[in-house]
Amino acid sequence: MTEAKEAVTERGNWTGRLDFILSAIGYSVGLGNVWRFPYLAYRNGGASFLFPYITMLCIAGIPLFFIEVALGQFCSQGPMTAWRMAPIFTGIGYAMVIISGVVSIYYNMIITYALYYMMVSFVNLDDALPWETCGQWWNTDTCRSEALPNLDSDSYNTSEKMRVLWKVVYRHSCVAGKLDVTSYDDYDVTTGTSDHYTSFLGGFRLLYNTSATLENLTHIQVQGYDGFRTCRYGYTTASQEYFERYILRQNLSDDIGNLGGVSLKLTMTLLLAWIIIFACLMNGIKTSGKVVYFTATFPYIILIVLLVRGVTLEGHLDGIKFYIIPEWSRLLDPKIWGDAATQIFYSMGIGFGGLLTMASYNKFHNNCYRDAVLVACMDCATSIFSGFAIFSLLGHMAYVSNKKVQDVATSGPGLAFIAYPDGISRLPASPVWAFLFFFMLLTLGLDSQFGMYETVISGISDVFPRFLRKQKTNFTLLMCAIGFLLGIPQCTHASTHALCCGGIRVLTLMNDYSGSYNLLFIALLEIICLFYVYGVKNFRCDVEMMTGSKPSYLWVAMWTVVTPLAVLFIIVINAIQYTPSSYDGKNFPDWAEGLGWMMVTVPLAVILLVGVVQACRYGWPGCVRPTDDWGPALAVDRTGRYALAEGPQVSNGHILPFRIESNKSLTLGPDGHEQFFGLDNPAAETDTLTQRL
Repeated sequence: MTEAKEAVTERGNWTGRLDFILSAIGYSVGLGNVWRFPYLAYRNGGASFLFPYITMLCIAGIPLFFIEVALGQFCSQGPMTAWRMAPIFTGIGYAMVIISGVVSIYYNMIITYALYYMMVSFVNLDDALPWETCGQWWNTDTCRSEALPNLDSDSYNTSEKMRVLWKVVYRHSCVAGKLDVTSYDDYDVTTGTSDHYTSFLGGFRLLYNTSATLENLTHIQVQGYDGFRTCRYGYTTASQEYFERYILRQNLSDDIGNLGGVSLKLTMTLLLAWIIIFACLMNGIKTSGKVVYFTATFPYIILIVLLVRGVTLEGHLDGIKFYIIPEWSRLLDPKIWGDAATQIFYSMGIGFGGLLTMASYNKFHNNCYRDAVLVACMDCATSIFSGFAIFSLLGHMAYVSNKKVQDVATSGPGLAFIAYPDGISRLPASPVWAFLFFFMLLTLGLDSQFGMYETVISGISDVFPRFLRKQKTNFTLLMCAIGFLLGIPQCTHASTHALCCGGIRVLTLMNDYSGSYNLLFIALLEIICLFYVYGVKNFRCDVEMMTGSKPSYLWVAMWTVVTPLAVLFIIVINAIQYTPSSYDGKNFPDWAEGLGWMMVTVPLAVILLVGVVQACRYGWPGCVRPTDDWGPALAVDRTGRYALAEGPQVSNGHILPFRIESNKSLTLGPDGHEQFFGLDNPAAETDTLTQRL
């Protein structure tokens, strides 16, 4: 009992009632809510995406969220040591730590970008932002900071509209070539025909019910027909060239294979990001639990400010309409359900081990059911709310750039560091808004990073508690130093000696594979372990010990039937819809694709390898039975079937590590070892104990 109490004392607990809730909210509500959810909503028909999103939250997100929170709180262990109820599944924790470690490496690079943009915005508070206009040394001739002319306005007459069209928007020679049958590759000199030309004209006639001739074309026909899209002048925005040509220097090559010179500014910013992580984690949850009081709440303030500002801008209504008007026909497409489910996993952090780790610092009798439902709903509500703030800005961006809303909505770094900076640069006092926005991105990223890296640190510390827990600060410093060194390849850019730009491509490859398909298999194995091996009845009794009541049979139906079927559905959909990873429209070479799949398969292989080791160690069926030290960490919490024996009790020649109480029964497993279960009929306990003992 003394050792158990000392172990928990060394490990620590949350010091405030809101520490866990805010930490979990900060961990779940991250960059995915701001740059990934709005894009997925746009790509899947706006509001029609919300129905499958909320559905997947209820049947997969919340049940799995609750599983990890309840497990971590019950045993007060990190992900690598929490599987003592069935040792053969210990590899799940190792896989969680590996995934969190790899994701933390590239995730902190995204934080680095946000930190760099925030500092640049701060030093330019009295000046214009460097990505606000063209004309800088890194800009090209195709850079354009002002909006394209709106040819539908009355400020131009008909001839002026066509003159502006050919000068600014469309290449006249290209359009003329589209209308010349002899310019097509499949032109037959003998017959004077071309199938491609015929198809082109057929589409034009179907749309406008007229023939297409160069002399009779109007600007409406040219801009409205997709067949002419390739004839548009190729412009880039100032924000795009700032990110791609100044920050990343990716213009000199398009190959991931040769990492070029290391960017000093990005490396120093990455170092600063890891120093911040270390400062917040060096004393464990004693420091990070207090930091989240700010980092978890500040993004909501900025989102509210951005929403209020966004709805006052011209064009905001177009963006919001696009976001809230559904296309119900999309619900018949399996892809929308797959995207919704994937976003739930990505956003809520299921399978990463972070939820389990943070819950392990809870007090034993904390209401984990309330916390799990609250945090999961907050994550969903934040995504939906951020959509309004983001799409109001995207509507304004589309208005000022004379584009459609869907043309300015992109995913990932392109949205956070190209589209958003472009839109913010068009606001009054743009440096102030830029500083606040990137400060928000920084806090969103830090919260999630705290949870992921604490998972790695605590997971390893729990395996070697006597040494590493006493060296918490030094071990955290070592892990942050390793994370920094592994992140340096993402700081590379092109140089005169190595024409390449590997950094952003390394980040993209890691983002696409490291925490993706493997999370789905981890979630499925969690369900199998807890409800098909350990048992639903045992899990419900464990929850009852903590909260005072058993989960209802609705939860049982979710855990045993609905949720595993939903996870299997997601796995099948992702397999069907699989596309190779790419950046800037170009697929990675086969060897890079192989590295990506290694990031997927290594954690799964570790699960299998550790399972084999545990099976050899404990034998069968001992490897699927709870170990003697399974249960609450503190002696005071070990009641019922987990109560420590006051004196040695012997049954069938075995010394029992537990005290048998009057409302419990002792049953023998297939190998002759004892198992303890709560009786639904306490009146039968006397006969049962007499027969067994």
